[in-house]
Amino acid sequence: MEHMLHEPPRRNWLRKLYRQRHIQVMALLGIAWIILFNYVPMYGIIIAFKDYRIIRTIAEAPWVGLEHFKAFFEDDNFVNVMKNTLGISLIKLIIGFPLPIIFALFLNEIRSLRYKKAIQTISYLPHFLSWVVLGGILTTWLADVGIINNILLALNLIKEPISYLAEPDYFWGIIITSDIWKELGWSAIIYLAAISSVSPDLYEAATIDGAGRFQKMWYVTLPSIKGTISILFILAVSGVLNSNFDQILVLRNALNESASNVIDIYVYQTGMLSGRFSYSTAVGLFKSVIALILLLIANSVTKKLNNTSLF
Repeated sequence: MEHMLHEPPRRNWLRKLYRQRHIQVMALLGIAWIILFNYVPMYGIIIAFKDYRIIRTIAEAPWVGLEHFKAFFEDDNFVNVMKNTLGISLIKLIIGFPLPIIFALFLNEIRSLRYKKAIQTISYLPHFLSWVVLGGILTTWLADVGIINNILLALNLIKEPISYLAEPDYFWGIIITSDIWKELGWSAIIYLAAISSVSPDLYEAATIDGAGRFQKMWYVTLPSIKGTISILFILAVSGVLNSNFDQILVLRNALNESASNVIDIYVYQTGMLSGRFSYSTAVGLFKSVIALILLLIANSVTKKLNNTSLF
């Protein structure tokens, strides 16, 4: 016993590592996967500063500095791409971020487990459908002879059918509404988990003080989960330039292009379809740098406001 107490810390660490060897191997596989697919491909970022052609290697491509970035800023599509990207993303953030919190708060107030589980199941289901499937459903619903037009005509709210996906004015609303519908229930899971960890004693104390349901939500539940809300808000702000590529790709067409041309679509078209690999990489890198800046700003603000941050 005395020998074990005086055993060098390094030997203790090695012995513990050996006892956990199976778990460590699993962790190493995950680390290897991250390095292989997340860090090794970062070498390709340098083509944003080169005039790369597919017929030669990255090392052989000549350096052009910031020419591709300047070309993007001077491109005729720059204003339209940024307007669509920021417009869709900011509205999603303003409307879509608080809705799962509100949904989780009200769902938590349902006392019947049967109804609660039924509502949870119904709200989660759209998340498990890909945008390829949902895009087909929405295209059918929003067609001239689709269910949306049929309902509106039956209620005399419109006089003639509307081709919603052919009208740029409706595109943002369709994208934002369908995204919220798909992800509302799934996004609320984290908040429900956080709410379940709130001490019942706090609710009992609030009841004794005469607080009603809404007062408990405002003064007990929300302050108790503000850490979770802050972390998810930071991540949401950092991804504000992500306009959901899959969703827009399946719902866009030539008629609504003026409202659907976002950064992700623009990168796909210039890189994969036009073969301008260096230019599209520069645009993607520009987006990543802005995302990093937004992450740092959001992290700093939340840290000052409620002492919660990612780092």
